[in-house]
Amino acid sequence: MRAEFGIDLDEVRRVIDAADVLVVRLSVTDRRLLVDTRANENEGPMIRVVPPVATGEERFKSLKMLRPRFRTPERILTFQWPRHARALRDAGIWDHIARRLVGAGWSDTARQCDEAFAQLLQEERTVEVAAIKGDEGFKTIWPAEASRDE
Repeated sequence: MRAEFGIDLDEVRRVIDAADVLVVRLSVTDRRLLVDTRANENEGPMIRVVPPVATGEERFKSLKMLRPRFRTPERILTFQWPRHARALRDAGIWDHIARRLVGAGWSDTARQCDEAFAQLLQEERTVEVAAIKGDEGFKTIWPAEASRDE
């Protein structure tokens, strides 16, 4: 375990290796990383950033809509990532996920991984900017300075 990430990285790697379908819940954004390692003769693995759902049943339904050619999986494994998406990369977890998907041999999987990671970074950036500006759902603790004209 590497304590600086606040999570047992070896256990995370075991979950990634064991899961056919995996959802990573991120701490900065409410978006989820959906990883489906299943493949058949027509479709390769999939990795996407998806919105949250209220129940596990909704996640299974949304996965079926995204992957209609695949049977509903018996289970979807999940874990909470307590840091920024960049920390997934820094801890080697992102590479572990990408190697698992790219190892299946589909030509577009590396591109999907790159796009998903870029989207996670953008989603987090959007939340961070909203927090700084005090947008809806956030409250600034330092009010803007009064204008000098007052």
